[in-house]
Amino acid sequence: MSSQLRNTTLEQAKPFYGKILEVGTGKGHFALVLAKQGYSFVTLDISEEKQHFAKLNLAYFGLEKMANFRIENGEHTSFTDGSFDTVFSVNVLHHLGNSYQVIGELIRVLSQKGKLVLADFTEEGFQMIGKIHALKGKTHEVNRTRFSDIKLYLEKKKFSVKEAKSIYQHVLMAKRNIV
Repeated sequence: MSSQLRNTTLEQAKPFYGKILEVGTGKGHFALVLAKQGYSFVTLDISEEKQHFAKLNLAYFGLEKMANFRIENGEHTSFTDGSFDTVFSVNVLHHLGNSYQVIGELIRVLSQKGKLVLADFTEEGFQMIGKIHALKGKTHEVNRTRFSDIKLYLEKKKFSVKEAKSIYQHVLMAKRNIV
């Protein structure tokens, strides 16, 4: 998907602050958006190959020092509880075998007043991605965890959730209900 879509996701997430974690670096497309806007952050992915590609992607623009690249499984990270004030996971949920385990981990590492931002494709977005992969002779594997289920899960965990949606992208922004 285009950098415009990723920029829009970042703008919808504002305001956010503090220590930032991106989960699911992939090839570094969202990491590049964060770095270009001047944010320093930690980014993790389970794939060493994709992390290498992401580093090259940021290095091309001279921005590799903006990110601390980590190879970790999002289901069980090495971070302590409440380590991050903002946690992003963009276009990752549909790749996960255990979405709720990963979201539980994201909640664990999120500070009490932090913001969790989850974004993934809408049905139209999945169709577009499918066409792009088909042009390359590939298929795009999709675990269809529905955003409506994720929203309910977060609300049961005492989060208030705001949504934003475009033709191709669905974004959930969640903050803990502080009592």
